[in-house]
Amino acid sequence: MTNNSVTEQLTRLGQQIEHASFAIVDEEAGAHHYGADEWTLVRRMIHATADFEFNGLTEFHPDASAVGVDAILRGKALIADVDMICVGVSKPRLAHFGAQAHQFISDDDVIADAKAQDSTRAVMAIRKAHHLGLLDGAIVGIGNAPTALLELLRLVEQENVRPALVIGMPVGFVSAAESKDLLAEQKKIPWIITRGRKGGSTLVVAVVHALLALAEQAEKSVR
Repeated sequence: MTNNSVTEQLTRLGQQIEHASFAIVDEEAGAHHYGADEWTLVRRMIHATADFEFNGLTEFHPDASAVGVDAILRGKALIADVDMICVGVSKPRLAHFGAQAHQFISDDDVIADAKAQDSTRAVMAIRKAHHLGLLDGAIVGIGNAPTALLELLRLVEQENVRPALVIGMPVGFVSAAESKDLLAEQKKIPWIITRGRKGGSTLVVAVVHALLALAEQAEKSVR
């Protein structure tokens, strides 16, 4: 396994534990149909959750890994549906590539608009990101709110919004599976999803960290 200097644990012991964990995941997961970069993402999702069902539940647009790495290398923003993702993703790792994470779900104006329009904060937060011009070219990570993903898909279809990549992994029982199915059916933007009800912010964080690791490897290869 390639050692990275920016996107790994900060201590030797931490790195050893993480590498050992990845090796266990590789051994216990067995056969899979993913490409090398895709498996880097899925393996980290399993590592973050100890749930081997993501070997199979996770699906990729053919260009997903490549466009995600490219967006990171170009310092594009990470737009999240909830603060948990922004807290979970390493700020120093993002900063190495000149990127920042943003979320707006707890902003006063978002809350007021959601109440006034009888909508959800997640919908209004995605709209605010759009109004601020942050969605085009960004990585959008949705791990909690299906309504955020549905609103993003509306913006893609009706207002020509073009994120670089959507990590669509909302968890839950109302519209979670359906919103992910709709994301996978559209042809305009690359995506990564988990089929069905399973998902969550932890998974989005894991995917972003794996993309950051791949980006560092890519960065080293051109030096």
